[in-house]
Amino acid sequence: MLNFQFLKKSTTKQTINHKFPNVKIAVIGDLMLDQYLWGNVSRISPEAPVPVVRVERKTCSLGGAGNVAHNLVALGCQTRLIGVVGHDIEADILRREMLCLNIPTDGLVPDPNRPTTIKSRVISGSQQLIRLDNEFTGAVNQEIEQDLLERSIAELDHVNLVVLSDYSKGVLTDNFLRTFLTIAKQKQIPVLVDPKRSDYISYLGATAITPNRAESELALKRPLVSDRDFEVAGQELQQKYSLEAVLMTRSEKGMTLFLQSKAYHFPTQAKEVFDISGAGDAVISILAASLSAGLSWTEAVELSNLGAGVAVQKVGTAPVYKEELLHILEQEGISSTNSKVMRLPDLIRQLAAWKAQGKKIVFTNGCFDLLHVGHVVYLEKAKALGDILIVGLNTDNSVTRLKGPERPLVAEADRARVLASLSFVDGVTLFEQDTPIDLIMAIKPDILVKGADYREEEVVGAKFVQSYQGQVVLIPLVDDRSTTKIVNKMIKIAPILS
Repeated sequence: MLNFQFLKKSTTKQTINHKFPNVKIAVIGDLMLDQYLWGNVSRISPEAPVPVVRVERKTCSLGGAGNVAHNLVALGCQTRLIGVVGHDIEADILRREMLCLNIPTDGLVPDPNRPTTIKSRVISGSQQLIRLDNEFTGAVNQEIEQDLLERSIAELDHVNLVVLSDYSKGVLTDNFLRTFLTIAKQKQIPVLVDPKRSDYISYLGATAITPNRAESELALKRPLVSDRDFEVAGQELQQKYSLEAVLMTRSEKGMTLFLQSKAYHFPTQAKEVFDISGAGDAVISILAASLSAGLSWTEAVELSNLGAGVAVQKVGTAPVYKEELLHILEQEGISSTNSKVMRLPDLIRQLAAWKAQGKKIVFTNGCFDLLHVGHVVYLEKAKALGDILIVGLNTDNSVTRLKGPERPLVAEADRARVLASLSFVDGVTLFEQDTPIDLIMAIKPDILVKGADYREEEVVGAKFVQSYQGQVVLIPLVDDRSTTKIVNKMIKIAPILS
């Protein structure tokens, strides 16, 4: 078994930035709506020995094949999505979510005889308490199957690669798979399959499959424990189903790629695991984008493994964004520091978990250009006011508008990483606007903090926070400490140094 790094940082970053946007991928399969009920457990029910969850927030997102498509959009790829929905309000919500992501909805086939699949998860803190599935798993009828086939085959003339997301919900029938994979092979369009069924015979003609450990054991009807077990399993699956490659995800043991009679092992990258739901979707999405953009199998799998490390640090099924992959490459691995830098949707998910735990949320914002002791003392005092400190950070464009064309001195990605390295900072999110009002309204902090050089009536978001009995706190600044003074001193001594 081989175990080493294949990625070249500079060329991989160029691929992500310049080639991913040109990639065209179709995702076909079982489409679902993921619903999350976020709440707080405060007591046990008197009716039965079960926790009582006081629901505080409900969110919805694309699930199943939809989550694969969401991941591809987050990576910057051009994405099509084909699947079946019911005639119900959940289908309308699903369409709305797709439109928000700029995914065309004309690939949806409505079936009046089945509901839109819904998976509802009840979460307290970062712990999933229960999942409720509302679904029909019988095979679609011939009319719906033919409609799906026609739409799917038409996509083969416009895409670089296809992902089949098979959750055994009756959409990808045996006849669909045989017909579609035969035509895809004739047209030389690679097809990656995320399998859930116990018999892989219908996947004959696919380029690769990406089963997890449980799925591999189900297909092979035997347990897989050691590295050698996985090597033998990969070879058996590849030969039996005429696959170019087999990628087996192994939870805490990473991944194993079987390719050209060799097994390549990629150890896990995550240092903290909050939720594994959706990690497989992130893996196959990054794999698909990377292969379509010209990376080799080993490079594509290594990048997918890094992305999986990000995915499991998030609560719920949340995509891995292009920027997160770029940060990982910059760091040459994953760290808890990087996991603190979040896009707003991911931050909102994490905040729901913190709030459900009864955590008091503190928010402040700024440019934090050339972080100095004044900033550190200010942020330390802000954290002392509550449990979780979130910092809103102006983007480079925002800083330039506020401070002038010579600022910022430090790029936004670097400023975010430095802030995240502070132990008392729990989350950093960037905002493009001149003020953080939209951010404050989305986060809804318990405490809003600014420096005492402001008056309370001047603090952006103060009235909003006070409207729900939140607090506004002004913290005294450290005397004679500012970025402007540092810059002026540097300018003054520059002639001497030169």
